[in-house]
Amino acid sequence: MSQPTKFKLGFLTHVEGGDSLKQSYFNAQELFVAADELGFDTGWVAQHHFSPQPNAGLGSPWTFLANVAAKTTNIHLGTAITILPLEDPIRLAEDVAVVDLLSGGRVQLGVGSGYDPAAYRALGKDIEKKRELTTHGLDRLRRALAGEPLFEGGPQLKPFSTDLAENRIWQGVFSEQGAHYAAAAGSNLLLNRATYGHSEPTDVVQRPWADAYLASLTKPTARVGLSRLIFPAASKEESLTFIGDGILDSLISMKKHSGFDNLGDDSLENALFRFHAFYGHPDEVIEQLGREQALPVATDLLAQFNPARPTLDASIRALELLATEVAPALGWQRQHPANVAAPALAAL
Repeated sequence: MSQPTKFKLGFLTHVEGGDSLKQSYFNAQELFVAADELGFDTGWVAQHHFSPQPNAGLGSPWTFLANVAAKTTNIHLGTAITILPLEDPIRLAEDVAVVDLLSGGRVQLGVGSGYDPAAYRALGKDIEKKRELTTHGLDRLRRALAGEPLFEGGPQLKPFSTDLAENRIWQGVFSEQGAHYAAAAGSNLLLNRATYGHSEPTDVVQRPWADAYLASLTKPTARVGLSRLIFPAASKEESLTFIGDGILDSLISMKKHSGFDNLGDDSLENALFRFHAFYGHPDEVIEQLGREQALPVATDLLAQFNPARPTLDASIRALELLATEVAPALGWQRQHPANVAAPALAAL
């Protein structure tokens, strides 16, 4: 299958990189504002409860996205992911539906099971039952958002959104079995930036998952979101000055705490491979993405910088290069006219 002539361009932030947690939140907000001005189609945050990093983590993504909705115009706002078993699905539906209404229908709701035993314990849930909790929660969430009675003869969600329920729910998966499950549930598909437990390249591992999802679809259309670590800069050397240390530190930490036993040596080259990084001059990034095996079946490309820790200015510059050079060369077309440049962009 050939590369689509059109795809949606997004970015994903794990909300980190400031000198304080408050600064990390404000920096992430500025990224959304800049991406909106640049014409990005989507912007996403990841939910992390009780992050061990002092200046990172977002436990309450919909509160954050409600604030971002008031500061942006066109960009869709999503979670990749909200940890569904740790939420009451009806309360989550209420929050999401309000943000969707106030933003003019710009919500993209990504859900998944999560992986942190401490978060499950703190919130009183059994991580051994996470698959069951996800299945049950997704069914209740979807029915509530569609406006179905919350119990027999009971009330319906106010507001509700049938379009959100039918077309804008995503599931993050980490296996071919998960891809089949997402297709059967009628969800869009989210693929993570890397597959750490495999020795093969991430795209080689994930392409069969995407193919299995598309082959199992029970509705005529769906979206495949591909999250990738992409950091264009003036040169490969400049790119590495912004992302190298963070990526290497994360690999070393992962080797100590993740339980994976095949992560290789502590070299930067290995870290870039494990995190499936695309970096360098825009022409180099375009060439690298041209070889990406899962991209030809993706409808959405989500660029993220995590686990790197670039400065806010460098991050905004990377977003600009993505929107003006990298993505257009791959077939992306901006859907919204440019507004007055955001202050962060005007200063570049």
